[in-house]
Amino acid sequence: MFAGVLVAGAATGSLPRTDGEDRNSAVTGARSAVLAGGRQEVARAAAEALADGKSPVEAAERAVSRSGDRWAAVYSRGEYEELEEALDGRYTGVGLGARRERDGRIEVTRVRAGSPAETAGIRAGDRLRSIDGEPVDGRPVTEVVSLLRGDATGESAGTAVRLGLQRGTRAWSLTLHRARLSTDSVTVRELSGGATVVKVTAFPRGTGEKVRAAVRRAPAGDGIVLDLRGNSGGLVAEAVTAASAFLDGGLVATYDVDGEQRVLHAESGGDTARPLVALVDGGTMSAAELLAGALKDRGRAVVVGSRTFGKGSVQMPSRLPGGSVAELTVGHYRTPSGRGVDGTGITPDLEVDPDAPAALQRARTVLGGLGQQPPPA
Repeated sequence: MFAGVLVAGAATGSLPRTDGEDRNSAVTGARSAVLAGGRQEVARAAAEALADGKSPVEAAERAVSRSGDRWAAVYSRGEYEELEEALDGRYTGVGLGARRERDGRIEVTRVRAGSPAETAGIRAGDRLRSIDGEPVDGRPVTEVVSLLRGDATGESAGTAVRLGLQRGTRAWSLTLHRARLSTDSVTVRELSGGATVVKVTAFPRGTGEKVRAAVRRAPAGDGIVLDLRGNSGGLVAEAVTAASAFLDGGLVATYDVDGEQRVLHAESGGDTARPLVALVDGGTMSAAELLAGALKDRGRAVVVGSRTFGKGSVQMPSRLPGGSVAELTVGHYRTPSGRGVDGTGITPDLEVDPDAPAALQRARTVLGGLGQQPPPA
């Protein structure tokens, strides 16, 4: 699993301003000015450090810390290459997926088959208490994933990481060795009763086309449960392609870059006839929230589960002096109806406990009800 970095794809075009955008223009402009100032400060700090013979990465990290940009990150050249590999579906880690609960606890949501975590006997539902002696309660999931991968220290395959875990009343520690893994971002299974579950765990490159292929291959007459629980996000362009599997063109989201409004559109020709339910939870983040919000606002899907994480900011990379890279926030996106996601998340149409064994069955029940109604226009 890789950190949920929201990277804007090649979205072009202009966005006609609506009355609502007029009312928010002053806020958007002020926020954009703050973001732009923060980026300039980071670049200046790196350049000055390089000129003084000091570490531009450390200087940039200090500037990012002062900027208040919650989702910003600074990578050395090697670390950024690893991030690019993660977005290609390859990463170094132990094979755990995680989610932060409402009380701040970190819970294991999935364990990759054949991974070091599975070999060690870790199970979904276990509580992750610490990583290399550092408590993880209350930390953002992205930080937890980064610690598991060893991003901050450039850890490679074969390096050790010590985890503190809890299952019920039993607490224990164990040491795992990181391994080179690949991401199965899309898995498909057919259920009885005319339902196909398409599980999407993240949005590395190629994920959107995998979703489209899964929908095309689903048996005729089957409804789709699009399971986005625990999806940490990824590339926005891939989420837009995934939306194109269910929409016949039209708006997916808008976003602003330094106050300039831009749009993301679905491609035409998607399957608009199949009943569709999107299953979400508090671990549904960034690009996955963009997808769920688009399907909800367009009336294409019923969203079932719990409120999503609320990461609606857009990060773009910029090269710094010395070859390091800063991923800095450049703006925020909105759903087709104009709703912001950052800090609020997507509220489901039907709120259920997404962790309960019956959650998927509830989604199937809703899917069955949709099958009795005409498809959305």
